[in-house]
Amino acid sequence: MRILIKNGRVVDPKNKIDGVMDLYIENGVIEDIGEDLDYDASDLETIDATGKIVAPGLVDMHCHLREPGQEYKEDIETGTKSAAAGGFTSVACMPNTNPVVDNVAVVEYIKNKAKSVGYVNVFPIGAISKGLKGEELAAIGELKFAGIVAVSDDGRPVENANLMKNALLYAQTFDTPVISHCEDLSLLNGGTMNEGYVATRLGLRGITSASEEVMVSRDIILAENTKTTVHIAHVSTKGSVELVRQAKKRGVKVTCETCPHYFSLTDDAVLGYNTNAKMNPPLRSAEDVNAIKEGLKDGTVDVIATDHAPHHFDEKNCEFERANNGIVGFETALSLGMTYLSDTLSVSELIYKMSVAPSSILSINKGTLGAGKSADVIVIDPDMEYTVNVSEFHSKSKNSPYDGYKLKGKVIHTIVDGKFVMKEGII
Repeated sequence: MRILIKNGRVVDPKNKIDGVMDLYIENGVIEDIGEDLDYDASDLETIDATGKIVAPGLVDMHCHLREPGQEYKEDIETGTKSAAAGGFTSVACMPNTNPVVDNVAVVEYIKNKAKSVGYVNVFPIGAISKGLKGEELAAIGELKFAGIVAVSDDGRPVENANLMKNALLYAQTFDTPVISHCEDLSLLNGGTMNEGYVATRLGLRGITSASEEVMVSRDIILAENTKTTVHIAHVSTKGSVELVRQAKKRGVKVTCETCPHYFSLTDDAVLGYNTNAKMNPPLRSAEDVNAIKEGLKDGTVDVIATDHAPHHFDEKNCEFERANNGIVGFETALSLGMTYLSDTLSVSELIYKMSVAPSSILSINKGTLGAGKSADVIVIDPDMEYTVNVSEFHSKSKNSPYDGYKLKGKVIHTIVDGKFVMKEGII
């Protein structure tokens, strides 16, 4: 397929490009980028992107596709379809499946299934510990050679500090990032939402921000002590942002991510016992939201990931304490960034944190529009305003707190490896 995208504002942060020009795709790769490109019209699909943004496909380094084992919530086909609808052309899926991604067979299953039914590129993340039990290291080397791009026990913290230290050292041998789910379970005290006024008003037990910050601090200390690299998942508190900020100033090799819900919502969203606003880490205070935004602005927070976490209706339609944690995030992530970070990040900076930075951390050679690179491209209408309707999501699950929200900015074309997987908003 030959595609010529004309007159769009091409935003390619990796190559420091931001200007109106054309982009030409042939045989699955980006062949040319420049002004007034002219090619033979036979068998050429031309897209007029006047007034639109042309950007590298988004890269989500933290999502849950639920396959194998929990296909009633999501599977690789529906999850990647949802990702394509949100402009993600590459996703890295967490290992808390059933069975856990702690052996080569499960890695191969995910890769093969993604090749056969996936709409976007899928990169498996392996487990740090066998069975996510935090007792014994998984065979990280074997998993790396099988095709994982990182290791994590996401969903569960690695509580044993010595095991985490060994994981950092061992993973470094294979140039494999360690993604840490920072949560001190001993500080949860049965909490189900952020500790504060809203929790008190609702009569729910609160979760102290210290439960996250204690583990962030520990893992920074371990990375500093071992001179290794650690990536902190889903940062949600002011204290965590400051811990990472100070560690970076000392030269510690630490990176971190946040998610759209941590810069667009506070724990007020839980009022009415809204289980679609229940997640882990929980939604925090306005002060925390402001700190997350400041961390994004000054570079402390490297990545915006979705933590796409689909759940069946019945797992959310119950008492708040019993409801599962997590929300679906693929189809609203970019719009939330464009809506809620318009005064915090430029378009180029937003694209950087959603494509270039995660690609760099995972070393997957994505997030660029450079000539000769895989043609993973999205076209965004920055002025399109729409109302979120969860019933229209491509994900099997609809557990989103954003139903009815008015957002601005929407992906209208998604191209993966030079082929349209979404065109004019239709998958």
